[in-house]
Amino acid sequence: QVQLVESGGGLVQPGGSLRLSCAASGSIVSINAMGWYRQAPGKQRELVASIASDGSTKYGDSVKGRFTVSRDNAKNTVHLQMNSLKPEDTAVYYCDAELYPSARAYAMGVNAHYWGQGTQVTVSS
Repeated sequence: QVQLVESGGGLVQPGGSLRLSCAASGSIVSINAMGWYRQAPGKQRELVASIASDGSTKYGDSVKGRFTVSRDNAKNTVHLQMNSLKPEDTAVYYCDAELYPSARAYAMGVNAHYWGQGTQVTVSS
C-alpha cells in the first residue's frame, strides 16, 4: 500500500507565496519521478512541475519562472515553492509519484502512478 499525503495549501493574495509538500510512504522500492498537477473547475488536469530521480525538472509553461519543484530522495518527499501567485493559479493541486511498489515490479521494470488526495490553493484578494 502506497500513500501520498499533501500539505501546505490555502488562501493567499495575488503576488503572494505558498509552499506545498508531499510525502510518499508505504511499500516503495524506488521512485522515478515526483511532481505536481492541478485541476481548476471545468478544466482538465495539467502538469505543474515534475522532478526526476536525477534532479531534472519539467514545468508547465504558465508557471515557469514562478514555481520551483524540489525533492528529498531520502525522505520520499517533493515540494513546490509557488511565488508571484496569480488568481489563475487557483486549483486543486495533486501530488503524483511514478514508482515501483515491490521488488518484483522493480525487477520487471513495471512502475505505476500514485496520487495524493489533493490540496486546495486559492489565490484571491
